[in-house]
Amino acid sequence: MDFRQHTASLDTLASVACDALLVVLAGEKAERTLDATLARLLADAVAHGDFEFKRGKAVLLHRPAGVKAARVVFAACGAATPKSLKAAFAAGVGQLKGGGSRHVAVAVGGAGDASAELAEALVAAVGETTYVYRHTKPGAPAAGALERVTLLCGKAAAKAVTQGLARGQAVAAGVTLARELANRPGNHCTPTYLGEQAKKLGKEYGLKVEVLDRKAIEKLGMGSFLAVAQGSAEPPRFIVAQYHGAAKTQAPIVLVGKGITFDTGGISIKPAAEMDEMKFDMGGAASVLGTLRAVAELKPKLNLVVIVPTCENMPGGRAIKPGDVVKSMSGQTIEILNTDAEGRLILCDALTYAERFKPACVVDVATLTGACVIALGHHHTGLFTADDALAAQLLAASTASLDPAWRMPLDEEYEEALKSNFADMGNVGGRAGGAITAAMFLRKFTGKYRWAHLDIAGTAWKSGAAKGATGRPVPLLTHFVMSQAS
Repeated sequence: MDFRQHTASLDTLASVACDALLVVLAGEKAERTLDATLARLLADAVAHGDFEFKRGKAVLLHRPAGVKAARVVFAACGAATPKSLKAAFAAGVGQLKGGGSRHVAVAVGGAGDASAELAEALVAAVGETTYVYRHTKPGAPAAGALERVTLLCGKAAAKAVTQGLARGQAVAAGVTLARELANRPGNHCTPTYLGEQAKKLGKEYGLKVEVLDRKAIEKLGMGSFLAVAQGSAEPPRFIVAQYHGAAKTQAPIVLVGKGITFDTGGISIKPAAEMDEMKFDMGGAASVLGTLRAVAELKPKLNLVVIVPTCENMPGGRAIKPGDVVKSMSGQTIEILNTDAEGRLILCDALTYAERFKPACVVDVATLTGACVIALGHHHTGLFTADDALAAQLLAASTASLDPAWRMPLDEEYEEALKSNFADMGNVGGRAGGAITAAMFLRKFTGKYRWAHLDIAGTAWKSGAAKGATGRPVPLLTHFVMSQAS
């Protein structure tokens, strides 16, 4: 998709040459900013009940008289916030999705001049609305003819809009990569495949990428990670990818993504209903690889390391059993009380491995607990950290990227639930506060650096008719990483 900015005022929209003109209106007074022709068309749509000034409402007009564009779409956004504007962009583009419009020009009335934030919201909305999964469904509906989107703005805003469009395109490409990886079935997106995709990214962007096999993982002493992998015929992989945009002496940011390419629950097997969605259990891995792509495209002056432990969690003759005790790379022993709490078992060794980079901070990302879905639903990602400054930076990034997160507690009292009579810790506590005790488990392996954990179990994918990966939290992570460059 080609995104551009073009200088134009709202009183000249009728003369803009394009296949479709999308006019987003922030409040009823926004119609006063339009030229006479468009104001008349809008008033007529309102009078006939085809349009309301309510968020999410949109109407498509074909071949309107007096307008150069073949189609005009009016979309309402209510308050002129980036979140509301993004929803309006999505509603407007949705009216054109699958149609014959190749070039769409976008204008916003009632929100002042365009900004970098508005431009980025537009790119995100277009990417999310037009995405179509095809890898194993060649008969999927056509994505439509849309090739070019032009954001109309004032001359003073042109530079900021150009920057916002560039950042938006990088983030959108990262989101799309994450969605493509997570949407692939488990028999397609295997640990080996994830390793191949990481190498492909490395070749495209000049990154240093290592993909360790089982023998190399054994040599590192990752007993916890290998315990999860041992029940599957698919070989595990440990992916380490590095972007160097600053001096080697500068401490890197490290992102760790959970890469369970299919999770049956192991011996503690899950119910059959909706188990197909466990192909999304590598959403953390997909998101950190998507973020790596976005960052590599934006080329900030910082260093970034992405780590992905990836395997399947399967039942079998060699699978770990409840009650087994394994030794992690850190030397700490773990009693496996529930084999379906496997994500933390692969992440803990990756978090220990991260120490060798002497990181500025480490953020792990995982579809870790159903308890987080119960706590926060499907809107907010769960954020866990004892570092107030790091929490503030991640929350600021979540707000700026329209990828919301909510900070959860990490009080020491929660650690009591992980005590074991047979190992240094159990891998689960009781049912109460499950998302918190999972984070407390991970925290035991992060004592040598600043650390935060993102539980994306409720936000990495959607169920039902809209089933599919969301690509979250690529926007949040990209904004966070880019904020560290300054």
